[in-house]
Amino acid sequence: MRVEALRSQVFRIPTDRPEADGTLAWDATTMVLVEAVGAGGASGIGWSYTAGAAAAVVQEVLASAVVGRDLVGVRSAWEAMVAAVRNIGRQGVAASAVSAVDVALWDLAARGEGLPLTRLLGAQRAAVPIYGSGGFTSYSVEEVIDQLSRWVGQGIPRVKMKIGVDGGTNAAGDRRRILAVREALGGAPELFVDANGAFTAGQAIRLAHDLDGVVSYFEEPVSSDHLDQLRLVRQAISQDVAAGEYGYDPWYFRAMLGAGAVDIQQADATRCLGITGFLMAASQAYAAGIPFSAHTSPTIHAHAGCAAPQLSHVEYFHDHARIEALFFDGLPALEGGSLRPPDDRPGLGLVFKSADAAPFLVSG
Repeated sequence: MRVEALRSQVFRIPTDRPEADGTLAWDATTMVLVEAVGAGGASGIGWSYTAGAAAAVVQEVLASAVVGRDLVGVRSAWEAMVAAVRNIGRQGVAASAVSAVDVALWDLAARGEGLPLTRLLGAQRAAVPIYGSGGFTSYSVEEVIDQLSRWVGQGIPRVKMKIGVDGGTNAAGDRRRILAVREALGGAPELFVDANGAFTAGQAIRLAHDLDGVVSYFEEPVSSDHLDQLRLVRQAISQDVAAGEYGYDPWYFRAMLGAGAVDIQQADATRCLGITGFLMAASQAYAAGIPFSAHTSPTIHAHAGCAAPQLSHVEYFHDHARIEALFFDGLPALEGGSLRPPDDRPGLGLVFKSADAAPFLVSG
């Protein structure tokens, strides 16, 4: 299967209500959708949640590196794209563009072989465990409880809420919110918290000690830019420390693992150079003996996560689950605490609902 063209579109989808975490607020999510076109009109799709500028990177930089290539091995196209973005800066928008194309190429390759993507990747499992993720700091406590309770009611045994109220300056407010959620949920579901790097190491350690036995997982208690501080927090608290969502290449994950900074290594296939980069990160965590978790984009990670050598869970993120249900038919089946990719359709098994997506089109 030769790649004949790359096409890209930019969509902007408003949130269903105002959203914020410990360091950022937003009212819309931008998706860059890529279509890789093969011989005879066959096509594969991929996407990233990023800036619209990623679409320009696809057309101006990546297309010339990919178009005309045979997809006997997607890895060779991946290497060409990584090389092509050298002079514009690999991390950030360029990595997200590479990620979207890489996912589309894997989808196209699997469709060309007539295989579900999980089989082409070499599935280790038929489904992936998930956790419900939302509970934004912009929500009232009642809204957080309602959202997380609905996931628990669907059989999802672990849920996550955002913390870092008032930019991380209101530890008492965070503590009250977390304890109220814990009481409302009861003792059965695991409760995770995510500060998005809002705290200093001292703040994070003090809050974590107050929450011993209440939460089991503390994501980005401090910025993942500071691996020494992340390691300090990890060594001082009982909760599992997770980070890695801002990893844009395999070398980032090598540094994070080498620093001993996390109990759980995260990676995001829509940022870390696609499914190819995601599976590299998964193998690095496996080799280091560190549990591995997928960040957001549950549809892509349901497929890629099945092929990871080991996997703790996939984030069933409110925004992305909502967008992917709006944009695509053929999503992985939600079965209690797991997502099961379809095994009777080639590639990702998705059908793009262009009419439903059209109101959100910005360009392309």
